[in-house]
Amino acid sequence: MEIDSGGDICGIPGKNKYRRERELKKYFKLLFRVLAAVFCVALPVRYNLPDKIYTSDRGQAEIGRVPEIKLIAKDRQIYADRTDARYDAKLFGLIKVKEVTVSQKETRYVAVSGEPFGLKMFCDGVMVVGFSDILTADGYKNPAKNAGLKIGDIVTAINGKKVQTNEDVGEIISKCRGQEITVEYLRNDTEKTAQITAVYDKNIGAYRSGMWVRDSSAGIGTMTFYDIEKGLFAGLGHGIKDIDTGKEIRLLSGETVPVKITGVTKSKNGSAGRLKGSFSSVRASGKILKNTSVGVYGKIYSAGDYRLMPVANEIEIKPGKAYILTCIDGQEPKSYEIQIEKIYLNSKDRTKNMVIKITDKELLDKTGGIVRGMSGSPIIQNGKLVGAVTHVFVNRVHRGYRIFAQNMLTALDSAEENTK
Repeated sequence: MEIDSGGDICGIPGKNKYRRERELKKYFKLLFRVLAAVFCVALPVRYNLPDKIYTSDRGQAEIGRVPEIKLIAKDRQIYADRTDARYDAKLFGLIKVKEVTVSQKETRYVAVSGEPFGLKMFCDGVMVVGFSDILTADGYKNPAKNAGLKIGDIVTAINGKKVQTNEDVGEIISKCRGQEITVEYLRNDTEKTAQITAVYDKNIGAYRSGMWVRDSSAGIGTMTFYDIEKGLFAGLGHGIKDIDTGKEIRLLSGETVPVKITGVTKSKNGSAGRLKGSFSSVRASGKILKNTSVGVYGKIYSAGDYRLMPVANEIEIKPGKAYILTCIDGQEPKSYEIQIEKIYLNSKDRTKNMVIKITDKELLDKTGGIVRGMSGSPIIQNGKLVGAVTHVFVNRVHRGYRIFAQNMLTALDSAEENTK
């Protein structure tokens, strides 16, 4: 009689077979875990890595944000102002994550600021900031609201006449004396019209439309940098918005003025604080040319003496220690230590490219964290300008978002067209 021992020379049926099966299971479990780990690393890297990145390094391109990714050059194309090359982005230099284009260009130098500045802006048209029902002989009415106007709309003309101030609107409505008027306005940059019939207000004895409008705005922020050669400035890192509507102000004209910081309302979790200051001169220090989602830009009249600093490309920025230049007393900025915690190379919101944490004890003691008015404060790492303050996390006020300096530099170059 023959006995199938499963290859076991000791004659114990299946013993080695079961051992091999257990070893194979362990091997496949380990392999699965390794593949899962690689996938968990590779997938977010692929998502967050842009298709095109820029560097001023003439040697091997490296990404400071993701040191485990190695860029392996595939080919190179030479252009007059830059060198473009296709790279394979490989995890640990072995596993291809995606293909990217690396564009090399010359390093730009700017005069880093950190000084507070005041802003005075006039709207192109007037912004609807609220509604108020009017007491008439027939009860309460609101013609503007009933005609479809909404908070945030920009009224540009009434009966074909351009309006630029609150007084313009009030004068035209008063003269119409209850006759129907045509209001031209913008909503999300789309032109619209509405027919409004103003009503007689019994309380004040005049015709009114029921809408409140604003024609100007003022505030303080922080200057990020100057391009001395072009005579332009870049500040805030985000757009100037109306305090009531949260909408970006459509710029007609504006100017910057010197500011002196006189105090600070400290931030605390759940409530962002603010810098308090006063205009130290009525004489303008600059002219605002553009109010954009990534900051305000304009022409400088005088920049003073500043040290030029290179602007870092996004791939040079690394998580870790950095410094913020900001002013919380008087007019002179100081340097405070922070930590860059996260970097988003492929962020859809160009004002939210980094997350930073305030670590400097002196700054935390005086401000509680990030406060309103610090927007635009430049971030320095390894002797280069890497970005600027944009937002505070209201429930974690020692943390907030930052914009890449390169995004502001691109916007500044666009603003240059307004000077020609």
